Amino acid sequence: MRAARFHEYGGPESLVVEQAPDPHPGPGEIRVRTVAASVNPIDWKLRVGALRQLIPLELPAIPGRDAVGMVDEIGTGVRGVSIGDRVFGLGGVTGATAELVILSAWAHAPDTWNDEQAAGAGLASVTAMRGLNALGALAGRTLLVEGAAGGVGSAAVEIAVAQGATVIGTASERNHEFLTSLGAVPTTYGPGLAQRLSALAPHGVDIVLDTAASGSLDDLVAIAGDPARVATVADHAGGQRLGTHVVNAENDPALLSAAAELGRQGRYTPRIEQTYPLERIADAHAQAERGRTRGKIVIRI
Repeated sequence: MRAARFHEYGGPESLVVEQAPDPHPGPGEIRVRTVAASVNPIDWKLRVGALRQLIPLELPAIPGRDAVGMVDEIGTGVRGVSIGDRVFGLGGVTGATAELVILSAWAHAPDTWNDEQAAGAGLASVTAMRGLNALGALAGRTLLVEGAAGGVGSAAVEIAVAQGATVIGTASERNHEFLTSLGAVPTTYGPGLAQRLSALAPHGVDIVLDTAASGSLDDLVAIAGDPARVATVADHAGGQRLGTHVVNAENDPALLSAAAELGRQGRYTPRIEQTYPLERIADAHAQAERGRTRGKIVIRI
């Protein structure tokens, strides 16, 4: 199969498109003929070696954690999916940016999503939903999402709005119209946030989800008034220091199915910043590493 791989830790230029061995599913897994895969922050962090102590890789490695495609091989013990089904989901921390990918958690992709949207849904929706679930019921509450224009942040906004929350989202001014289209009340991040929120939410903010790791977690806890009313999916060290909910993504098929159902209802549509062909994966990684994207970056396989 063709795949993007890196043979040593380094910059985007370390990525090459080449032939790699075909993978095969183990028990409880499926293999998908990939149509598209997304780029997540963990992909470039693994590639540069920033996580090598925590997550050592066997090189060469194929970047990518989530993808969409057609099922073409099914492992033992798998039920509810057939050859040819269009699914999206998650595999290991690597392996998705290839013509064939092994998924350990998946859901049927709704017809309301195109392939790029389905490719961008896996990790973003699971991360957002786990962060929101840590905060309890959302209906009738005011939620602040820090970093609301990114892949996880934009998913969290739409999913929270669908569950009945009033959502205020922080982003740069160029993304305010985008946040409004998602159903959020936009504001800028940084100094003076508490004062801006007092005008936007005169009765206060009930709960906070941090998706940005921008160094603002102390301020977010002060705004919420209680670390138990704050969850972070991005600043694990800060969250542990402050006592907030610290959330990791998990390969959870129930959350993927819930996201897909919201998609079928037209209440959640993954937002795509830009799509690249596989041959330009280095450009896609460079853009992701620069940050400040609006939604997800996707690779067409």
